[in-house]
Amino acid sequence: MKQSRLDALADGIFAIVMTILVFDIKVPHLEAPTEGALIASLQGIYPLFLSYLLSFSLLFTYWRAHHFIVSVYAKGVDLKLTNINALFFFFVALVPFSSNFLGAYSSFQTGVVVFAANVILIGTTLYYMRRYVDESVTLGHQEITRTEENHAYLRILFPVFSAYGAIFLSFISTSLALVFLTIGIIYNLLPSSTSFTNRITERITNRK
Repeated sequence: MKQSRLDALADGIFAIVMTILVFDIKVPHLEAPTEGALIASLQGIYPLFLSYLLSFSLLFTYWRAHHFIVSVYAKGVDLKLTNINALFFFFVALVPFSSNFLGAYSSFQTGVVVFAANVILIGTTLYYMRRYVDESVTLGHQEITRTEENHAYLRILFPVFSAYGAIFLSFISTSLALVFLTIGIIYNLLPSSTSFTNRITERITNRK
């Protein structure tokens, strides 16, 4: 299989899943609409907007990471890499369900755990994909520094770490868990995250 075909499949899946996310946000229908009633109805569905924001941000950052791993970093594609991709796409396709579940039950621990588990499965599979490309003797990959390698792994795993933390915090407070989960997912979109991650990875590299 050519890398371009796998990349095209990824683009199609991510585009469909990211579009489906917004379908769960319905326009409120009121029998006697007023400004106050409309504002109140929007306040009632804000958890859906939050879950949409989290899910879209997560998918965008992991789409970007997946594109780099498969189309830029790796020099080829083999059967095992395509199978890892199939598992990755399987978990990506579950995001509309876990996102809608979180939006509908954001005040419940189960809602947080279901979404966080989906984040963990996606991130862990992408980490395994990157690790396979790094260690494969047949695929080959671009030469990068140890600092750049640590940087890439940290960005992949940061949402995973935040998801584990959110599950732990959900036993204490679901609101606190959602804040922690949001920070972990949005982190990779922040302009300052690159320099901050570089400082961490340089310290990790220097210790080895």
